[in-house]
Amino acid sequence: MRAADVPYEKITAKTFPKGQDSLASGHRACQGCGEVLALRLLLKALGTDFIAVSATGCMEVCTGTFPQSAWRMPWLHVAFENAAAVASGVESACHVLRKKGKLPDKRFPVVAVAGDGGTADIGLQALSGALERYHRDFIYVCLDNEAYMNTGIQRSSETPFGANTTTSPVGKDSQGQNTWKKNMPAIAAAHGIPYVATASPAFHLDMMNKIRRAAAIEGPAYIHVYAPCPTGWRMKPELAVESSRLVVNSKVFPLYEVLDGHYVMNRKVEKPIPVADYIKPQGRFRHLKQEDIEKIQQRVDLEYDKIVRLSEAFPV
Repeated sequence: MRAADVPYEKITAKTFPKGQDSLASGHRACQGCGEVLALRLLLKALGTDFIAVSATGCMEVCTGTFPQSAWRMPWLHVAFENAAAVASGVESACHVLRKKGKLPDKRFPVVAVAGDGGTADIGLQALSGALERYHRDFIYVCLDNEAYMNTGIQRSSETPFGANTTTSPVGKDSQGQNTWKKNMPAIAAAHGIPYVATASPAFHLDMMNKIRRAAAIEGPAYIHVYAPCPTGWRMKPELAVESSRLVVNSKVFPLYEVLDGHYVMNRKVEKPIPVADYIKPQGRFRHLKQEDIEKIQQRVDLEYDKIVRLSEAFPV
């Protein structure tokens, strides 16, 4: 069955899941953390019938400091670089246990959760291997806050051009990050897996339904989530959700799916706001000159148009 045709239970405003969350309150996330908001939406969409594997990072530190845990379902903390490898091993073990009658004969996903550093940098090899092996009940979620926030705001290959971090500092010979974000959704899609998607917590129903869809499809899935970090971005804590909205409406972070290799735009922005409006509240971009912002705007327009053309050229 095509990925586009796989049925799943969609969430609407009227059917939004209520009751106990899989993530308990009282965690140690920073005030206004957009990443823990994204994680809560992920867990609310899946309920409790799944297994999570977390790489070392902000979400592991703030939710699972021994001997306490905010996770109300099976959860493993693993090394920075091997969330995908461990999750694929857990998924394979579950299949064996089902055959032996030691687990119920029903599907449930194994979900690997990691940040951008643990995904696009030191975890890329393990992720590529897991996607290539085509595990049936495997979901990988990248919570992208665009730097190594947990260890001191160091740049990653997902840090956007021009951003000021502790390892891409602004100074006499540097104007911040001098490379563009690595296109992880495209890299994941290149493995020929059935499902890839992008998501933003400001569009919560879109995000939660993508999680639901990923869980219903047989085969590996990759979801790349925008996860604002007010602390690392030098932004007011109350602006995390607004930033998650602006990044989509400025076309910086388009919302789309890749179903069996076919791109689908989920939210085509007809009247985009300028990129300058998105980056203005973030102190990490405060040093940028007008020509720098114009350069970013041109790149954003180019990359967005590529996805639009792909969605129009090869419809599902």
